[in-house]
Amino acid sequence: MDPTTVFIIALLALFVLLALRMPIAVALAIVSSAGILVIRGPRAALSMMGAETHDFAAHWTLSAIPMFLLMGAFAYHGGLTTSLFKAGRIWLSRLPGGLAVATNAATAMFAASSGSSVATSAAMTRLAAPEMLKAGYAPSLATSVIACSGTIGALIPPSILFVVYAWFTQENVGQLLMAGLLPGILTAVVYTALIIGRCKMNPELAPAVEDHFTWADRLAVLREIWPVPFLMLVVIGSIYGGFATATEAAALGSMATLVLVIMRGDFSAAFFKSAVSDALTSSASVFFVALGAALFSKLLALSGIPPKIGVYISDAGFTQMQMIFVVIGIYLILGMFLDPIGILLITLPILLPAFDVLGMNLIWMGVIIVKMIEIGLLTPPVGLNVFVVKSVLGDQVELRDIFRGVMWFLLAEVVIMAILIAFPDVSLMLPRLME
Repeated sequence: MDPTTVFIIALLALFVLLALRMPIAVALAIVSSAGILVIRGPRAALSMMGAETHDFAAHWTLSAIPMFLLMGAFAYHGGLTTSLFKAGRIWLSRLPGGLAVATNAATAMFAASSGSSVATSAAMTRLAAPEMLKAGYAPSLATSVIACSGTIGALIPPSILFVVYAWFTQENVGQLLMAGLLPGILTAVVYTALIIGRCKMNPELAPAVEDHFTWADRLAVLREIWPVPFLMLVVIGSIYGGFATATEAAALGSMATLVLVIMRGDFSAAFFKSAVSDALTSSASVFFVALGAALFSKLLALSGIPPKIGVYISDAGFTQMQMIFVVIGIYLILGMFLDPIGILLITLPILLPAFDVLGMNLIWMGVIIVKMIEIGLLTPPVGLNVFVVKSVLGDQVELRDIFRGVMWFLLAEVVIMAILIAFPDVSLMLPRLME
C-alpha cells in the first residue's frame, strides 16, 4: 500500500479512536505502530520503533520535564503557594474587582511555580473561589478568572509545553522558556485591565470588600510568600544569566524548593512521598503521550507527506500571515477536544515543513502555538480548565456561568494574540539578548 495512503488511514483511525474516548497516548501508539508495520514490515518496524522510543526517552532536553514537575510538587505539597491568594487579597482587595484581580495575580504565580494549567486551576479553585463567592462576586467572574489565569503557567517558566516544543524543533530550550515570559506578563496585565474595567462598569459583579489592612499586615504577608518569587528568580535568572541550561535550572529549582520546605519546618516523610509520587505520575503521563507522538512523527516521515506540504505551501504562495491564521484555526478546533501535549505533538510534524518553507521564526511561532493551545483549554465544548473548576465546585456553580465569564477573557485573548502577532519582539526580545 502507498505510504501516503497508509498515513491518511492511520490519521482517520486516530480521530475515530479519540472520538471513542480512548486515551490519546494509547491511540497514538496503536495507529502509529500499525502504520509503520504496514509500510516497513514486521522486523524493520519493530527495530525502528524500539530505536525511536529509546532516542526520545534518552533525550537530554526532556529531562527538564520531571525536574520542573518535581519543583512544582515540592512547592505545592510543602505549602509554599498557599499564601499567594491571601497576599493578593491584602494588597489588591481595594481595587474594583479586587479579589478577582488578586486571584489573577496569585493564579499566575502559582501556575509559574507548578508548570501545569490544570493543577493550578484545581488548587486555586479550592483557595480563591469560596472567598469570592462568599463576598458576593458573580459566579461567572469568580470562576472564569481562575480557569483563564491558570493558562498563564504555560507561558511563564517553567513551561512543560515549551520544553517539549524545544525537543521537537531542536530550538534552544532556554531561549524558548524566556520567550514566554513577557507574553505571560502581558496576558496577566490585560486580564487585570479587563477585570477592573468590567467591575467599574458593572459594580454588581464584584461588591466592594470592607476589609481594612494596615501596612504592617501587607509587609507581614510578604514574608509568607517570598519563596515563590525567589524560586521563579532562581529558575529564570539562572537561564537568562547563562549560568545553567534549562535542565540544570530545573534541577536547581527543585533542590532550592526542597531546601525552603526544610527551612520552614514543613518537611516530613508524608510530604516527600506525596510530592515525588505526584511528580512521577505526571512525568509518566507526559512521556507516555510524547512516546506515542514520536512514533506518529516517524510514521508521518515514512509517508513522505512533509516534503509535499512544503512544496504545496511554496506553490500556493502562502504568506507568513496567512500561515499564522491557518495555525490559529487548527489549534482552535483541536483545542476543543484534545489535551495540550497531544495537540502539540500531533500537529508539529505537519506544520514544521510549512514554517521552514516560509522562513518563520520557530521561537516566535512556539509562543503563538503554546498560546493557542492554552486558549483551547478554555473554549467550548470541552474547555478542560473550565471543567476542572466545575468539578471542584460541584453544584455551587453552573457550567454555563463559567463559560459565560470565560467569553470575556477570550475577547481579551484576541487583543493579546493581535499584539503577539503584530509585534514579534514581545516574544523575541529576551531570547535575542541571550545570544
